[in-house]
Amino acid sequence: MTLEGRVWKFGDNIDTDVIIPAPYLVTTDMVELGKHCMEGVDALFAEKVSPGDIIVAGTNFGCGSSREHAPMALKGAGISCVIAEGFARIFFRNAFNMGLAIFESPGIVQGIQEGDQVSVDQDTGEIIDHTNGKRFLANPIPPFMQELIEVGGLMSHVMSKRRT
Repeated sequence: MTLEGRVWKFGDNIDTDVIIPAPYLVTTDMVELGKHCMEGVDALFAEKVSPGDIIVAGTNFGCGSSREHAPMALKGAGISCVIAEGFARIFFRNAFNMGLAIFESPGIVQGIQEGDQVSVDQDTGEIIDHTNGKRFLANPIPPFMQELIEVGGLMSHVMSKRRT
């Protein structure tokens, strides 16, 4: 499966408090969370982002507190995936558990600019910047993890298995 979208670029150490500020943790409604996504660094982000858009970031994306709300807010805002130079370990797991595709790709921040059109192949990990023609590699998403993304996360996966 290929994901395509416009890039929103962020730096290093984007923590979960920036992704979804604490006052909004009173809900688990993804659409509601998405309205406040990235408010900590760009108050208008949720108004500007379009479904399918992609975040490109530096190292340690998703650091801070362990909150499932962070990947939920990204999905609720319409983000199809996050490509970063590195992820905080707990965010990495939470992203897949919530059904958000993420890719680690060293050097990605220097090669892609905000607003570029990018595609990501989940099977191969190939990232193509269609704006400048550059190509990057990330680790492909294993089939089981792709299944989690397709069904909307771990809970949906477990529930679908219980019905069969």
